[in-house]
Formats: sequence, structure tokens, C-alpha cells
Amino acid sequence: MSGVDPSELSMAELFRIEAEGQTAVLIDGLLALERQPSDAAQLEACMRAAHSLKGAARIVDVPAAVTAAHAMEDCFVAAQRGAVTLHRGSIDVLLQGVDLLLRSAKAPDAGLGAEVDAFVARLAAVLAGEPIAGDDAPAGVLAVEVAGGVTEQAAAPVPASPATPAPAATDRTLRVTADNLDRLLALAGESLVEARWLAPFAASLARLKQLHHELNRGLDRLRESTHGSATDAVTLATVAEAQQTVQRCRQALAERLTELDAFDRRFSNLSGRLYDRALACRQRPFADGVAGFPRVVRDLGRSLGRDVQCEIIGEQTQVDRDLLERLEAPLNHLVRNAVDHGIEPPDERVRAGKPPAAMVRLEALHSAGMLLIIVSDDGRGIDVERVRRLLVERWLADAESAARMSEDEVLQFLFLPGFSTKETVSEVSGRGVGLDVVHTIVKQVRGTIRVVTTVGQGTRFQLQLPLTLSVVRALLVEIGGEPYAFPLAFVARTVRVPREQIELLEGRQHFALDGRHVGLVTAHQILGGGDPKPHGEELPVVVLNDGQASYGLVVDRLLGERSLVIRPLDPRLGKVKDISAAAVMADGSPVLIVDVDDLMRSIDQAVSAGRPSAVIEEVAAGSGERKHILVVDDSFTARELERKLLESRGYLVTVAVDGMDGWNAVRTGRFHLIVTDIDMPRMDGIELVTLIKKDPRLQTLPVMIVSYKDREEDRRRGFEAGADYCLSKGSFHDEALLGAVRDLIGEAPV
Repeated sequence: MSGVDPSELSMAELFRIEAEGQTAVLIDGLLALERQPSDAAQLEACMRAAHSLKGAARIVDVPAAVTAAHAMEDCFVAAQRGAVTLHRGSIDVLLQGVDLLLRSAKAPDAGLGAEVDAFVARLAAVLAGEPIAGDDAPAGVLAVEVAGGVTEQAAAPVPASPATPAPAATDRTLRVTADNLDRLLALAGESLVEARWLAPFAASLARLKQLHHELNRGLDRLRESTHGSATDAVTLATVAEAQQTVQRCRQALAERLTELDAFDRRFSNLSGRLYDRALACRQRPFADGVAGFPRVVRDLGRSLGRDVQCEIIGEQTQVDRDLLERLEAPLNHLVRNAVDHGIEPPDERVRAGKPPAAMVRLEALHSAGMLLIIVSDDGRGIDVERVRRLLVERWLADAESAARMSEDEVLQFLFLPGFSTKETVSEVSGRGVGLDVVHTIVKQVRGTIRVVTTVGQGTRFQLQLPLTLSVVRALLVEIGGEPYAFPLAFVARTVRVPREQIELLEGRQHFALDGRHVGLVTAHQILGGGDPKPHGEELPVVVLNDGQASYGLVVDRLLGERSLVIRPLDPRLGKVKDISAAAVMADGSPVLIVDVDDLMRSIDQAVSAGRPSAVIEEVAAGSGERKHILVVDDSFTARELERKLLESRGYLVTVAVDGMDGWNAVRTGRFHLIVTDIDMPRMDGIELVTLIKKDPRLQTLPVMIVSYKDREEDRRRGFEAGADYCLSKGSFHDEALLGAVRDLIGEAPV
């Protein structure tokens, strides 16, 4: 009830809040008693919780809750005296009583009399030591009547997470809306940004102090030069007076600089503390969001015939309020998957040398400025090889590609929509929806998820998340003279790619990174902006990864990492393409935060439409006006030799690995000359020349054929196809190739 004034609440609302808190105590106590039925401390806690609820229900006149709580209190008292032992069947009945208490608190007029009477009768059977009807029925499952008179089992709703316990009487509380708290945090963030402005201002004043020093030295030199000369005494007196004035100004400036430096330290410290305190107001203990999970795990395990316990580690770890709310559904999916997919039946666990009772753990901790949430189990683990076979069976990958995938790459397919390792669909799982939802929500909050598994030992899902949704750690880059921020969660690498490492594959630019080809596009092409800045021999590239695809984005300049306070865009703007929000940098200038998911879709659309070919032209334009040559050869050695030779003379060179790749490049790019081999896979050089010369847009483009085989037949076929020059690889030397290029397109501009 933190932040709520109890005096402003009705009696019914107060009872509901107390019921949520006391039922949380009951659930924790009952789950503990299931493991240790004679635990005196837990019996006492449960008895007191039931007694308190009975009194509160009587005050607000909720008879159903009074009856249920009184019956539960009697049961706990009997257990304390040793008259009855609470076994699993008894715990099932008592947990159903907890559900009835919650329902009666939330809806006092729901008409629960008949259900409460049935519950009291079952509890009376527990006290009498009689066999309990439905002892084998899973906890939280009630019989419901459906159309046609057929009765079937329906899962009871998952109990809501209890509210935070009421504060002590000495605590002062105040009701504050979430919007007001968000505005307070935004203002505190702006204060922190403004505080950083003082440092460069003080640095500029320090430079002014240095100028005073240089002025004083100039006056010294002037006085020395006039010493002994015919200069009148008035001039000398004026110089001396100026020196004194400069000295006083310098001393005053030094004093003000000292004061400003002290103020800067105090203001920065105060702003930082204000921001940290405002941020802390948004934090809640991890336990607030997962308090109901032990009950979920226990009931689901019972319904599946498994003995499962849930352990929560890091209950007091502080988590952003909005983040905790967004994580409730993903964590629920992971916990339910762990019980249904991972945990073995008790007899199977015993045969494997494990204890019959399984364990599901939820852990939260802060690490390296991030929030880590780990969901793990000690079950059977995931059979990675079986998943690999399913990829092939379901046409998600061919056998060769699946065999080459690492274990981590194979496990990433578990997050695809509709993918499931279960052969049958149940009420709990099997439709391939749960992990897809988990992955989607984790991405939405700028986080990542990784799965690690060991067959026979268990599975571990690790979520790496930002500490708060109001602040983002981002990479700043410059594009078209404007700053843009990319959330670090989506930045795989930043690299500087040498021009000679850029190749054309299927008419699109790629570069090699860790043994893989990464598509290359320019930020100017996707985000717009001014003309690209001229680059040197290396291009600054941001490698983006959204978990499904990777692209290299060529930017003008890398500016480094920053922590930015997120400011939402004005709602009147609607959804701005490829942009999610804005922020203010330390110097007060605005910066746009890129929506990487949206940006990746824009890149995919551009790739599908063939527009990324313009990247080649943009890169070329950024280097100045250079003549562009396409070298087409399936031999890596030959094309690298030609590329280096031509680039050494000032030409811009792009390479293609075969005739088909070259044809795609020619159609989508802009070149001054084509240099091609003859014998190549998919499409040979003669076919390439023929296609070029038949195209009205390309028929004037010069083409040179360079062949290993000095055969007259190749020369004749090349000229018949329309080649402008034929050269034998076996006999040509550097100057021969360069001379032919000069004859066809002239010298490269300096």
C-alpha cells in the first residue's frame, strides 16, 4: 500500500488490501507446510493470518469470508495440537480456501455461499481424518458444468500477485500518480543533464584566464621595449596601470573559477542524488512481481503428477516498476515451460539419481549496470540434437546448414513463432507460442535472452535487461550532421571496414565478419539526411542484430556510448518511421533514439526492393569523383590481384564472385568499366557480356575480357558478344592491364 493514504480508502478497499497481504502469508506458509507439516512457526503464521482475515471480514460484513477463514483457523489450531497432520490433500483443500478468500474480498456480493459450504465440508473431513474426496485432483482445479450436462476439469485462475504489505504506522504515505512520478523523473534527468553543462563552461573561462596571462606578458614586453627610450612618462604610467588592471581581473577571474568549480561539484552531486532518488521511487522489489509463482509451480506440478518446488533468489533486488509489470507474462511462460517441458516424473528422477522433488529457480540480480533475471530448473534439459532434426523435418533449415549450426544457434529456433518440441498439444504448452511471446516482450524492453542447457541436468534461461525503462545506454553516431542513438542491446559490434573487404554477392554489398557475410547498407539511404561525409579507406560500421538478422550500417562518425534519459515524442507526431523516442545530450542538444526493430524492417524492405545497390554509389560519392570498375572473377587470387592493382592507380573497384553475381551488380550499380573472366560457374563471361550489350541502358558500357586461356576461339567469341578488349591472364602484366583500362576509360582522377 506504499504511496496510498489509508484514510482515503473505503472499508471494502481496506479489506481487499488486507486480504491480498494475508493470503500471501497463507500461500507461503502452506507451501512450506507441504514440505515440513510440523513446522510450528509456519502453523502459527497461518493461524494468525486466518484469524486476522476472519476479524476483518466480520467488520466489513462478508459472511462467506468469515466462514471460510474460521474453518481454516480451526484446521491450523488442530494441526498445532497434533490432532491432524497436513498432507498434500489437506494442503490442496486449504489452498482452495485461500482462493475463496481472495474472491470474496474482491467481490463480496459474488454469492459464494455454496462453494464455501462445500469447502467447509471438505475441511471437516480433513479434521475427522476421513479420506478426502478428490484428494488426487490437482490443486486449483475445480469441477465445472458445461453445456449438455458434461462435467470437465477447468483450471482455476492463477492467483493475483499480492499487494505490498501495509507500511508501519509511523510511515507517512502520499498518493502519487504514475504520470506525475514519470514527470518528476524526467525533470530530474534534465537537471542531471544541465549539471553537466557547467564543466565545459568552466573550461571556457579557464581559457579566458590564460588569455589574461598572455595579455599581461604582452604588456611586460611593451614596457621593456620602451625602457630607456624617449617615450614620455604618461605612456609608461598608462602601461603600468593597464598591467595592474589585468592582474586584478585575472585574480578576480581565478576566484570566480574556484567558486564555479565548487558549485559545479555540489550541483552535479545534488542532481545525481535527485535523479537516483527519483529513479528509486519507480523501483519495486523483485518479489512483488513473482510472489505468486511458487503457488503456480506447485499447482501445475500437481496437475502433471510431478513434485516441484519454486525458489526465489534476490527477492529484494530493485526492479523498475514498468519493467516488472512487463515481465510478468514472460516469466510466467518460462516457469510453466520449465515444469511442463523440463521436469521429469518422480520415478524417472529417482532412476536418474536425482531427488524426487524437482526445483525451479527464479533469480534476480544487478550485474555490470544491467538487470539479470535467471529462470532455471534441474530437469531433463533440452535435447539439442532432436531440435536440430526438427529444423530439417520442418523445412526451417537444410541438413547441411543444420549440421553446421552451433548449439546456441540451434536453441535460438525455440523462440520462433509456432515452434515447439512437444509432439502433442496440451492446455499448458505445445503450440509454440510461449517462447515467442517471451522473446518479443524481452526485445520490446531492450533486453536479450539466452538459453543454456545440459541434457539430464536442466535448462537455464537468462534475461539481460536494462535497470530502468526511463534510461537507455546507447551508442551515439553522426549521420548527415545529426546525432542518432542506437540502444546497446541491439548493437552487436562497431567495426571499421576497409574498402577492399567489401564485396558484391547477389548484387548486394557484404563484408566478412567472424567468418560470415554481413549485408552492408548506409544510414543515409535508410534514415535520410544530408549527403554522406567523405570516408577514408575504412568505413565506420555499426553491426545491428535483432536476434533474427544482422546488418552493417555505414555511418558518418562514431561518437561513443552515452546514458540517455528517454523523452517520448509528442503524440501529435504519431509513429515516426524508424524512431522510437528522443533524449537530450550533455550540451543540451537533442538526439533521436532509433527504433531498431522498425529500422531492421526498413532495411529488409529496401533489400527486397533492390534499393541497397545505391550503397555502392554512396560510398563512391563519399570518396570523391572516382572511376568505378567492376571485376568479375570466380578466382579469389585473380580478382584480388586485379583489385589491388587498379586501386593502387586510383580507381574505385568492386568485385563479384561469378557471372550471375556480376550481372546483378551491373543492373543495380553504376560502373565505368567491367573486367570479367570467361570460365565461371552459374554464368560465364561470354553470357555476361552478351546480356550487357543487349541491354539498351548498358550497351555503351565498356567491357574487358581477361582469360587464363590464350585461345583464339575465346577472343573471337568475346568480340562477337560485344567485348571491347580481350586480354590473356597467362601473358598479361601490370602495365598491360592498366594500359588497356586507360585506353577504355582514361586515367583515374588524382
